[in-house]
Amino acid sequence: MLHEWRNVVATPCRRLRERGPLGVSLAVIACVAVIGLHEFQQTAAGAGVVRVLSEVRADQPVWLTLLRTPVSLFVPAVDLPAWGGLPRLFLAFALAELLFGRVRTLAVAYAVTLAGTLGARVMIALGPGRLGVPAEAAHTVDTGASAAIVGLFAYTAVAVRSPLLFLAAVVPTVTGSIAEPNLAGREHLIAVAVAMVLGAVSRGAHCQRPLPVSKAADRDVTQDGKAAQDGKVTHDREAGQGGEGGHGAEAGWGRETGEGDSRCRRPAGHGRDGRDPQR
Repeated sequence: MLHEWRNVVATPCRRLRERGPLGVSLAVIACVAVIGLHEFQQTAAGAGVVRVLSEVRADQPVWLTLLRTPVSLFVPAVDLPAWGGLPRLFLAFALAELLFGRVRTLAVAYAVTLAGTLGARVMIALGPGRLGVPAEAAHTVDTGASAAIVGLFAYTAVAVRSPLLFLAAVVPTVTGSIAEPNLAGREHLIAVAVAMVLGAVSRGAHCQRPLPVSKAADRDVTQDGKAAQDGKVTHDREAGQGGEGGHGAEAGWGRETGEGDSRCRRPAGHGRDGRDPQR
């Protein structure tokens, strides 16, 4: 429980304090895009533009689906309320952005959405049955961020090892998709499966990465090595002075009294002024 609290709540809150509002800029942009495209779609001119840019169906060429999928991710489905899904959209993108960064969040959201869209083509090709869907589903418009939302929650839960997050944010969607096996529900199941695989791969790569050595540790090691080297030099100097015997002591006494080596070289019988006392 403490591990999950730290990974899902404490760490994102700390990074939000460090980065400020820019830490969830992608989540804010996603919400603004959904609201803006929804309102623009309600106008006569905007409906045609949004349809050309974002309408994805299984009867389209694959290349056209690949081009329209990024925009279709932020266009709410016609039969679903746009405002009701905004809290889940913001929470999914904000949590993933704070934990993994903007680039990985966008990559995972696009990957799971595209996987669901391409998976729908496979299920339509299989035909009616346990794994397939009727051919009429090929004409269904497939837009919305629901697959990306549940996919981001599943990816985050697996990557940070949070069963409670998976239970709260992913299991209800999976249960509803199984209870009502339509095309959208099947796409959600595919998105969850792909997100879990991506999360497991990401976590495995993170565990195999070598632990970085902190700067403080490097500084301590450097200081210890320098102290050891200084201690060795001091020891060598003391050993060298001890080997000189009394001469070393006398030379040291001469330096302390200010006479230096001149006292040792003064001719015998001369005073401090250099004169011979017998003269």
